[in-house]
Amino acid sequence: MLSRIYEMSELASVADWVFANAGDEKIWVFQGEMGAGKTTLVKSLGEKMGVIDPMSSPTFGIVNQYETASGDRIYHFDFYRLDDPAEALDIGIEEYFYSGDYCWMEWAENLGGLIPDQFLLVKIEYYTASSRKITLQLIEDVH
Repeated sequence: MLSRIYEMSELASVADWVFANAGDEKIWVFQGEMGAGKTTLVKSLGEKMGVIDPMSSPTFGIVNQYETASGDRIYHFDFYRLDDPAEALDIGIEEYFYSGDYCWMEWAENLGGLIPDQFLLVKIEYYTASSRKITLQLIEDVH
């Protein structure tokens, strides 16, 4: 488990730090309170990867797909409004998870037991009004 405290103005260096410590893991779960900065960090990570289109929260559509300049795909999920994990199955969540592409999820706790056995947990916590604490942890075999 790795942690660091950062100012919101340091998002570019935090994105570098996350990529440097994520290894080959492509399933990432972003955890934190409403407004902690999950989507803001996801946007910064996307910028680092060279995402072509503007990034936004997929709150109403559950998933947004982005392509990078190098042709990689990133799927950004927001399960905040998910009432039943079966809704995720209806959109083909397992196909996304096993696509080999990046899958970045917010509010994954609403998925029940559908999260893959291994993923990178990216936990963001309020530290001060302008800073956050970020913790990275590789989770294996949660079921």
